[in-house]
Amino acid sequence: MTAKTTVERFRAAIEQSDLAALEDLFSDDTRLYSLAKSKPLEDKQAILGLFGVLMRTFEDFRYVAQYTGTAAMSADGTEVPSEVLVFRGTVGGEEIHGIDQLHFGEDGRIKEFSVFVRPLSAAQALSKAVLAGLAEAGLVPAPAAE
Repeated sequence: MTAKTTVERFRAAIEQSDLAALEDLFSDDTRLYSLAKSKPLEDKQAILGLFGVLMRTFEDFRYVAQYTGTAAMSADGTEVPSEVLVFRGTVGGEEIHGIDQLHFGEDGRIKEFSVFVRPLSAAQALSKAVLAGLAEAGLVPAPAAE
């Protein structure tokens, strides 16, 4: 598997809401960085669960651009293949602009995944909707009632 093949398969899986197609694309030690947590999510099954929630949460999600490059990912400056996918979508009536940044391991699987979104109001709507979806799916404890 090459990084290029992986990103094509990743993009198709997301655009078709095909969660099962994502499983082979992530390395077993993938790290996912998100807006909601300061530390990365490092459990592959939890990452797949998060993607399931995201697929149910976004309305009219679409990728609008893609950029290919390399990134220094280690202390010695070793460069790895990278892709940036620019997306648009809506959550709870809020228009979201964002990017998915993917870095690949030697086997071509996704080794590190970061997501960035804007504006702040959309990021807050997304965070709230994802937390509710994760709780509904039993992946995190339900938030305490206010």
